[in-house]
Amino acid sequence: MDKLRYSRVLFKLSGEALAGPAEYGVDPATITGFCEEIAKTVEKGLQLSLVIGGGNIFRGVSSSAAGMERSSADYMGMLATVMNALAVQDALEKQGLQTRVLSAISMREVCEPYIRRRAVRHLEKGRVVICAAGTGNPYFTTDTAAALRAMELKCEAIIKGTKVDGVYDKDPMKHKDAVKFDRLTYMDVLERQLRVMDSTAISLAMDNNMPIVVFNMFTRGNLDRVVMGEEVGTTVEGGK
Repeated sequence: MDKLRYSRVLFKLSGEALAGPAEYGVDPATITGFCEEIAKTVEKGLQLSLVIGGGNIFRGVSSSAAGMERSSADYMGMLATVMNALAVQDALEKQGLQTRVLSAISMREVCEPYIRRRAVRHLEKGRVVICAAGTGNPYFTTDTAAALRAMELKCEAIIKGTKVDGVYDKDPMKHKDAVKFDRLTYMDVLERQLRVMDSTAISLAMDNNMPIVVFNMFTRGNLDRVVMGEEVGTTVEGGK
């Protein structure tokens, strides 16, 4: 069996990706495709934790949240991530994987509370751990939650699945002359204000020397290539 470059990773997946071709909501075919890719990689021995955004659900009700107090709106977003986590859990288990959803907001009827040692033990037993509800606090994004969980769970890298094949100097969907970066430093991302993850997440990764790999999750086989060490997408590291 080929040797994995990373034995334990934190996979950050945007909520928008789960919507597939739709503007918002959950697309079963898209989720199934993602989970098939995850299953192939986990079967090779990868220990995988997931943080999923909630934009696909929360943006669908964002007009209702306009003008709301920030904390209340953020809690709504956290609950959206729990819904996504349960959808991904169901799809992963249909692929034969053992999973656990651990929420930063207690809701015992549907998932376990997030306890770091429990999460690590699940990973050691080969279960996919889905960390839901962000950090459990308003004013923090799921990017920051992903960076935090990656440190807590002693992951070797953060891998971020997106709709494009890496990080560009401007939106490649709108600008044909956008330039793709193969490698960046944390300071490059912060100084250029590149949309990799929010500045809090990037700073946390920089302080703990946690590499970040951004790649296109919609290209079959990319997840496997990343954890096997192939040069896929854009890698952010160094330059502290």
